[in-house]
Amino acid sequence: MAQQLVINILALIVTLGILVTIHEFGHFWVARRCGVKVLRFSIGFGKAVKTWVGRDGTEYVIAPIPLGGYVKMLGKEDASVADANSVPESEKHLSFSSKPIWQRMAIVAAGPVANFLLAIMVFWLLNVIYGLTGTAPILSNVVADSPAYKAGLRAGDELVAIDGVETSIWEQVTMQLLARLGETGDLNIQAVPAGAASPRDYVIPLQSWESDNAEPNPLGSLGFVQYEIPPVIEGVVAGGAAEASGLQAGDRILSAGNNAITGWVQWVELVRASPLVPLAVTVQRDTEVVIVMLTPQPGVAEDGSHIGVIGAYVREFDLYASLPEGSLRQVNYNVITAFLPALQETWDKSVFVLDSIKKMVVGLISVKNISGPITIAQVAGETASYGLEVYLGFLAVLSISLGVMNLLPIPVLDGGHLLYYAIEAVIRRPVPERVQAMGLQLGLLLISGIMVLAVYNDVSRLL
Repeated sequence: MAQQLVINILALIVTLGILVTIHEFGHFWVARRCGVKVLRFSIGFGKAVKTWVGRDGTEYVIAPIPLGGYVKMLGKEDASVADANSVPESEKHLSFSSKPIWQRMAIVAAGPVANFLLAIMVFWLLNVIYGLTGTAPILSNVVADSPAYKAGLRAGDELVAIDGVETSIWEQVTMQLLARLGETGDLNIQAVPAGAASPRDYVIPLQSWESDNAEPNPLGSLGFVQYEIPPVIEGVVAGGAAEASGLQAGDRILSAGNNAITGWVQWVELVRASPLVPLAVTVQRDTEVVIVMLTPQPGVAEDGSHIGVIGAYVREFDLYASLPEGSLRQVNYNVITAFLPALQETWDKSVFVLDSIKKMVVGLISVKNISGPITIAQVAGETASYGLEVYLGFLAVLSISLGVMNLLPIPVLDGGHLLYYAIEAVIRRPVPERVQAMGLQLGLLLISGIMVLAVYNDVSRLL
């Protein structure tokens, strides 16, 4: 537990450190190219841990709180209101406020642009090194009476398109489904039925789909089962219902009550739905078929609902070794052909993040999906433990999210500054400082509220 906490904290510091440095370097680099004097380049907040002055006269600062940073420029206060009067006459040509509006807009936009460029570079690197790897979206099973089952989809069907967009691996299916969260309407699926040569069309009606779910599961809610984990027990917990019933390590669950069990997920769902309900469970034990009576004990799920628990865990499962021939798909790229897919992936994920924000604002999906530093730390720690490929993918998505968020037209954020400069370009004079000050207060209030909500959601997930 303590070790994982340390890993999560270190992963958070490294992840946010990279993103903040890239973002602020974008502002810094363009400001210098536009002839603006940079007074301070700070990574992190709080009392400085390390400071030094470069040959360019800029003070470089590293602070302990890695939740942001800033670039302080001559003639531009951190609050975004120009303070031209405090700039010495001899240096006015080096001040931010003296520059043409297009240069000021370029400097402000450079931070988010740097985040998008980081994502493109990371996706390009992953394409060159690993290529596009995934498994074919062939349904291992379809939950009975689920929306997918009612639409006619069955085990063995391969999903080839969602809403007209081609899906050759499961990741693409998931992204297309996530784009429909909170919506009402028809989900159009093309799939090749098992044993058939040509695709068929299937329609699943959606009604405010997963709008209230804090942790949406698009595949599961439709009844799609990606992989059937064999329902084989690896071991039982001492004192649990499984041990009391006589279940043993190595038992393969064949049926429970009147339900044939084909996968571990199905078995878990049945157990969770049956607290204090006696179940006649048929298992394969070596060469014998054995029937045991099992009564799941009452338990409480993370969301507070009452469930059944038995105290048993699944045997480790090698997914790739179990896949049918041809299910693993790999597309290789070189340093040139890897660029366009990286650009497309960055664009698609940027649109997805922006669309998700819009849906939260209008109430189509739950604001419980907003995550803060605690969740970021957990995910960063987990992805780091999975390997470099997974962590870099997470870093790229987080960089895209940071870029999109900073472009929102909210005072305090880069997008708010860009809005002021756009207005200035139209009315041909700066937005009055009084209006900017009011916008600053509103922006701070809004951002503070979002941060409080994000931390509240983080803590709620832990409880």
